[in-house]
Amino acid sequence: MRPGGRSRRTVGGVTVVPESLRALVDGGTLAHVATLDPDGSPQVTVVWVGWDGDDLVSGHMSKRRKVSNAMRDPRAVVSLEAPKRPGEFLTPYAVLTVTVAVEEGGAWDLLNRLAKVYLGADATFPAPRADGGFVLGSRFSRIGGVRPWVPTTD
Repeated sequence: MRPGGRSRRTVGGVTVVPESLRALVDGGTLAHVATLDPDGSPQVTVVWVGWDGDDLVSGHMSKRRKVSNAMRDPRAVVSLEAPKRPGEFLTPYAVLTVTVAVEEGGAWDLLNRLAKVYLGADATFPAPRADGGFVLGSRFSRIGGVRPWVPTTD
């Protein structure tokens, strides 16, 4: 799944996902996904996320508002909060401006893979196995937030 979008940070001529952002997602942080309702108002959902190559992916067992919104308008924002560290004034967070592609099917398999991150290494996704659902693939065009994934400008 490779939705369109502008390029990410470029290092040595190669577009990359910052390793610090990859580690944040791999660590099982929850994602807040904001899509646009038909009237233009934001709709926010908290979801499990993982990687499919350089795309952020989430699984959804049914066609709820976030899926319908993404099918109609692929613009979205994803925020991720890093774990709080003692003594830090501001908890690091990432805000990704993304373009979403919706793929039918494969949701249970993705959610089962993510269950091992969010629930434990031996976990199975706690819903009946099903072949349907939707996978949202998010290609980011901009990274914002507070360190270490935010590219610095010299």
